[in-house]
Amino acid sequence: MLKRLFPSVSLAFFMLAGCASDPAPTAQLQLSEQAVAQARSMEASRAHEELALAESKLSAARAALQAGDNRQARMLAEQAELDARLAEARVLKDQRQAQIDDLNRRIQRLRQQLGEVR
Repeated sequence: MLKRLFPSVSLAFFMLAGCASDPAPTAQLQLSEQAVAQARSMEASRAHEELALAESKLSAARAALQAGDNRQARMLAEQAELDARLAEARVLKDQRQAQIDDLNRRIQRLRQQLGEVR
């Protein structure tokens, strides 16, 4: 009886172990690379630490993939994508703030001119 049970238990164990392995995160790496490229194109310089962090994590994700650690590679690639998106958002925020500051200066000038006319 035990001899009959052992092969089926072994087979179930190996099937579960096979399902537990993570697939290579190639799609996530591509998304992360695109996010980093997008942030760079938005003029997110190295002054934005999030972009530098994203590039570093993307590089580490590639190294983890080469080492066969797919789970670590996926996690780092996801973090790199999020850091790049944050860098992009900060660039947009900075641009909008510059526009607001410019408009406030113009309004102030107009108020001064109106004060002189009265």
